[in-house]
Amino acid sequence: MSRTSPPLGIAHFSCIEMRPADFVDLAGQVGYASVGLRLHPAFSGAPFYTLAPGSAEMRQTKTALRQAGIGVYDIEFVVVDGAFSPTNLSAVLDSAAELGARRLSVCGDDPDNGRFVANLSALAELTAAVGMAVDLEIMPWRQIGTLETAVRAVAATRMTNVGVLVDALHLARSGGSPGDLIRLPPSMIRSVQLCDAQAERPEDTAALIAEARGGRLLPGFGALPLGDLLGVIPQDAVISVEVPKGAEPGEVHLRALFDATTRILHTRRSAA
Repeated sequence: MSRTSPPLGIAHFSCIEMRPADFVDLAGQVGYASVGLRLHPAFSGAPFYTLAPGSAEMRQTKTALRQAGIGVYDIEFVVVDGAFSPTNLSAVLDSAAELGARRLSVCGDDPDNGRFVANLSALAELTAAVGMAVDLEIMPWRQIGTLETAVRAVAATRMTNVGVLVDALHLARSGGSPGDLIRLPPSMIRSVQLCDAQAERPEDTAALIAEARGGRLLPGFGALPLGDLLGVIPQDAVISVEVPKGAEPGEVHLRALFDATTRILHTRRSAA
């Protein structure tokens, strides 16, 4: 990546079949500055990896990080629903701390808003104890499905280590726009995930989920207002890309993602 471009991270979901050490190694070769790692299932049956402190898998991943010269930005992905208990994440947070991860990504799916805010606050306290923060991601098919509801929930925690993760696809499909971010304090948005998509919004919930998990496009290959989004996010927000791969080899996909995203970043910087 050019020295004039902001550093770019990549989400594990972009190539989830790769075990963490191999994913880190390839990300470093391509030029990414950081990775997200999927150490918790995002939904029932979803793939994830266990990196127990002191295990061979943990040692291999830490070696790959050191050799690649990159870091772990966030750990994914936790659904905070009605059955959620913050203490159940102790093992994941232990692994995250050993990896030096900076943030934990969650979504909200509890119909009881008071209970959700209490759990989010408790989770923020647990992550703070290991030097981490929490990002609440909007997902239009969940209870926390819009930027407005996410911002209200984060504000209600009164915790300084909780923010809103803005995913370009979810922002658009929830009816939001880049302009909605302008009124927010810069501290609210610490993390941004890029991808692209067709202009048409899927008709129902099942189609929304299918698009998010298997229908994203490389940045610049769709109709989302990515340039506008990059123009309003805080300058120090961490940018990553998340587009699950198709049948192509992992290296081909990660390089295509990197090239497409850096073109968008260069274009935006040149226009600024």
